[in-house]
Amino acid sequence: MPERKLDPAQWVDRYADYLFNYTIVRVNDRIIAEDLVQETFLAALKSAKSFKGKASERTWLISILKRKIIDYYRKNNSAKGKAEVKINYNDTDEQNGEWLEEQVADAFDINAEDAMQNEELGLAIQQCISRLPEKQAEVFTKKTIEGMETEDICKELNITPSNLWVIIHRARTSLIECLEKNWFK
Repeated sequence: MPERKLDPAQWVDRYADYLFNYTIVRVNDRIIAEDLVQETFLAALKSAKSFKGKASERTWLISILKRKIIDYYRKNNSAKGKAEVKINYNDTDEQNGEWLEEQVADAFDINAEDAMQNEELGLAIQQCISRLPEKQAEVFTKKTIEGMETEDICKELNITPSNLWVIIHRARTSLIECLEKNWFK
């Protein structure tokens, strides 16, 4: 497999929406999500020399973004904010099916307590998704976790884009309520 190269001039056009959607689900605040995406791009520019080309730009940027989200929660919620969500995704562009943590220098050594919280939160999220109505779970998973394009999901499920966003909004609302009851109590 040839090594991949970075193209920072294209990051905003190619990845800003995807990174924003990934972030908004996790922080539930538009302004904070926009700030975290901007911080991600800045951090990526600063650490571009460390890019090894083994992962795609998107995977590498998501790894950086995950660190930014963790930092945000660590600053704002000392007890539960240490949790990091590791969700596998299935992306045909990627040969690796999981986030490539090793592609970005980790500013934090995750200890046993953090690892346990990661696993517990991941399980809580999976349980909450499984409690959603089938169509909500399917649309949410395809759009937010798998990163499918809106147009592709709409074609596959025979729904309109506005219907898709209503379904995602309802799924997010239900997930937030479920996580508040089962994780952030």
